[in-house]
Amino acid sequence: METPNFSIEFFPPKTPEGAEKLRATRQKLAELQPKYFSVTFGAGGSTQAGTLQTVLEIKGEGHEAAPHLSCIGGDRASIGAILKQFQEHGIRRLVALRGDLPSGYGGAGEFRYANELVEFIRQETGDWFHIEVAAYPEMHPQARSPQDDLQNFARKVKAGANAAITQYFYNADAYFTFVDNARKLGVDVPIVPGIMPITNYTQLMRFSDMCGAEIPRWVRLKLASFGDDSASIKAFGLDVVTALAERLLAGGAPGLHFYSMNQALATTAIWQRLVK
Repeated sequence: METPNFSIEFFPPKTPEGAEKLRATRQKLAELQPKYFSVTFGAGGSTQAGTLQTVLEIKGEGHEAAPHLSCIGGDRASIGAILKQFQEHGIRRLVALRGDLPSGYGGAGEFRYANELVEFIRQETGDWFHIEVAAYPEMHPQARSPQDDLQNFARKVKAGANAAITQYFYNADAYFTFVDNARKLGVDVPIVPGIMPITNYTQLMRFSDMCGAEIPRWVRLKLASFGDDSASIKAFGLDVVTALAERLLAGGAPGLHFYSMNQALATTAIWQRLVK
């Protein structure tokens, strides 16, 4: 099998201990030779400095790194300054997102939607950046309908995105249907599935409730039946997610984007099974 384009996502550490732990995690995951690492961006720009610092550290280690850039709460001047900073540091890839409003935040700023951010990036920097945007096979939790959500996605791509990364999901049919529908709207960029390893049932339920990712009933019931048996949860999760990833790649997915949660073991285990 031809090796697909794998990428891995981190969040910026908040403490010196977290930074040290992430370095060790990154060292292990770098052995897998991903195409790039991406680094998330806090709501309202709360971790902008941490994002850049982590990206520069990854670049310093000889790997390609893509900062996430959120436009909520930003204006043309502040986003323009961040883009200039990225260019000065030789960063050529980024993940452009609308982002979530921080709690208690009044307005959205000058940019309301990600397509406006993508358009602005292209106006300011031309073709300097390879731009990834988000896609939601099971619909963005704030979208009015799947059709509306699909139109929003098409707008982001037509504004100048090069590729897309999906929210994680556990239903391969949702991804394939989304890709088919996007193609019918003239979207021809690669749409890379986001993969969330299953290692902790409570954490997974919390994340999925927040982002609108559906956990199939049979998976939920099986995970719940393990109680506090974390070894069984991890073993079952590894089987479920590997089978999902295999089906996605066999069905033509251009690669996989792993949400590592700053951990190395689960991503490595899935990866090794896929390329065996």
